[in-house]
Amino acid sequence: MSRAIAVGVDGSDGSLAAVDWAADEAALRGAALRLVNATRWAEHQLQAVRVSHEDRAGQADGVLGAMEERVRSRRPELAMTVEEIEDSPASVLLEAASRADVLVVGSHGLGSVGGFIIGSVGQEVVADAKEPVVLVRPDYRDDAHGTHGGGQRKVLLGLDVTDARDELMEFAFDHAARRDVPLHIVHSWHAPFFHRPGGNAETGTQAATAAALAQAVRPFRDKFPAVKVTEESAPGRPAGRLVEAAADARLVVVGRRRAASGSHIGSITHAVIHHAACPVAVVPHG
Repeated sequence: MSRAIAVGVDGSDGSLAAVDWAADEAALRGAALRLVNATRWAEHQLQAVRVSHEDRAGQADGVLGAMEERVRSRRPELAMTVEEIEDSPASVLLEAASRADVLVVGSHGLGSVGGFIIGSVGQEVVADAKEPVVLVRPDYRDDAHGTHGGGQRKVLLGLDVTDARDELMEFAFDHAARRDVPLHIVHSWHAPFFHRPGGNAETGTQAATAAALAQAVRPFRDKFPAVKVTEESAPGRPAGRLVEAAADARLVVVGRRRAASGSHIGSITHAVIHHAACPVAVVPHG
């Protein structure tokens, strides 16, 4: 059995969507679901709302109770734990991630271009978590409760063939296999400013990168033979292509390199988590 799927809850619309996504994922994996809520607020928040510790605890209990009922209604078969933790939201979520296969969090809403707004807490968690983090926007819906829902909407994987990581491919192939949906893998690269579209140099580069992509993916095609896979290798802006392709995807999978010191989210991953129109899984590697 898998380790638990953890989800951070706070009563927001993004949190509701995250709970739904996490419950569906836990059911598909045969895993338990862990709901966590942080009750230590920042000092400026305490001064602004002037509520007591007891009031905050009562609010947390109300939120967790409502989320537990929501899960029971959606996935009555799930094993579930519910925890109110006296600590900062980032600390609570990072601890939850360390004990889970996947951490799920909600976005704060939609940006002007139709993507995520994630605050400093969300960015800290994505940058520091040692396990995959899935960000779910408030309007997430899966009509069939995640089993084979949303028609055949694809899983989308952004892959750099010069640094193809097994962790990303394992996560993407496994997710597509569990949901019985296609997987589309995209590799894009920046063409030189002076390149001539359709010229011999571009044709040769494209053929070489397509071959490298096929070679990187082949072991996972063999491991997950039931997954229908398409591969795309073309010059262009990687972040822009992934955001465009996410318009009809159910999940985008991107990577984040684990840093020896400090936290870092690469520019492509940063763009995708802010602008993709569907849930985004950030998988740490390295």
